[in-house]
Amino acid sequence: MSIIAQHGEVFIILACLFGFFMAWGVGANDVANAMGTSVGSKAITIKQAIIIAVIFEFLGAWLAGGEVTATIRGGIVDPVLLQANPQLLVYGMLSALLAAAIWLLIASAKGWPVSTTHSIVGAIVGFGAVGLGMEAVAWDRVGTIASSWVVSPLLSGTIAFVLFKSVQHLIFEARDPFAAAKRTVPFYIFLVGFIVSMVTLTKGLTHVGLNFTFGQSLLLSVLLGMGIMGIGIVMENRVKGEHRPDDQFGYDNVERVFGVLMIFTACAMAFAHGSNDVANAVGPLAAVISVVRSDGVIDASALVPWWVLVLGGGGIVAGLVTYGHKVIATVGTGITELTPSRGFAATLAAATTVVLASGTGLPISTTHTLVGAVLGVGLARGMTALNMRVIGTIVMSWLITLPAGAGLAIMFFFLFKSIFGG
Repeated sequence: MSIIAQHGEVFIILACLFGFFMAWGVGANDVANAMGTSVGSKAITIKQAIIIAVIFEFLGAWLAGGEVTATIRGGIVDPVLLQANPQLLVYGMLSALLAAAIWLLIASAKGWPVSTTHSIVGAIVGFGAVGLGMEAVAWDRVGTIASSWVVSPLLSGTIAFVLFKSVQHLIFEARDPFAAAKRTVPFYIFLVGFIVSMVTLTKGLTHVGLNFTFGQSLLLSVLLGMGIMGIGIVMENRVKGEHRPDDQFGYDNVERVFGVLMIFTACAMAFAHGSNDVANAVGPLAAVISVVRSDGVIDASALVPWWVLVLGGGGIVAGLVTYGHKVIATVGTGITELTPSRGFAATLAAATTVVLASGTGLPISTTHTLVGAVLGVGLARGMTALNMRVIGTIVMSWLITLPAGAGLAIMFFFLFKSIFGG
């Protein structure tokens, strides 16, 4: 009797437990990044951020979380090499889930915004290289991922810098900043609707059978952007100017107009993130379920059962609610002081970078992208606006994510091999 047939039920139970744990880590760490700018800029409260994230992250994960897992299709480890020993793929995916989840637990406890994508990639590289052999790992793919550590923060930081400079020039330096904000913010609202629609249509919905061409996505995004702009104008018109003696130029009123905008960015980022990053938790889980149910046959395009996406969505929500506040504090207040206008520039820059990366196929981390964007906004105000100590800690946590995930995965891989047999 094969190892898969003998311990199949145990493998599925372990995969579900570890998958939920990993999804919890995604919620505690990655979702907090998406919400950090909105909370840090005081556009929404932590309680409102959690409610928005609970609804939109879960919807994103469930509706657009993906039917086919790239992990099985051989993105990092070649599944062909495992046809003779399918139990090694099961051990490897279980190890990767547990290793990445433990690293995310440690990082979240410290308040470090690390990449869930790179945590799971590091773990899979670790078990692949040591458990199967160096030739089993697609090193060119790993090199591309490593290069994105530099590319994505630089790109998002540059876009955020330019965006915030445009806000300063068009609004804050105008004769009547409040009137200028009323005129200009609808355009920014359209931009948010358009960009985040593009994120969702090009990155999120391909797995639920909605395979739009780039042109169709573009047209739909323009229409959605205009619809969202209309809603934004209605909400913006409710913001009335208040004269305060200590606010000579009316900047508080401007920030209140941008506060309306940040509600849209928070909802949209949560949905796009849920649809994209739930794969980090359910990809390896789906791989295990596929191998066990097919009695050891490694299928290159295994379907993900609907309940797996619900499990992933539930785990993400649980992680945010129980532990997300620490990373929200780091991204939202630790790096630089954020206001709604600065938070908007950072969020839109991060979303834009994700769209550009989707178009070029570069695997990037939402964490690195958003932190880079927050840095860009801080730099627009000068180096003194940045907390270099916090930035140093974040960069250090990024550098040790891959080796930490890999080391833990190697340890767990050999543990499972000794328990169940090789």
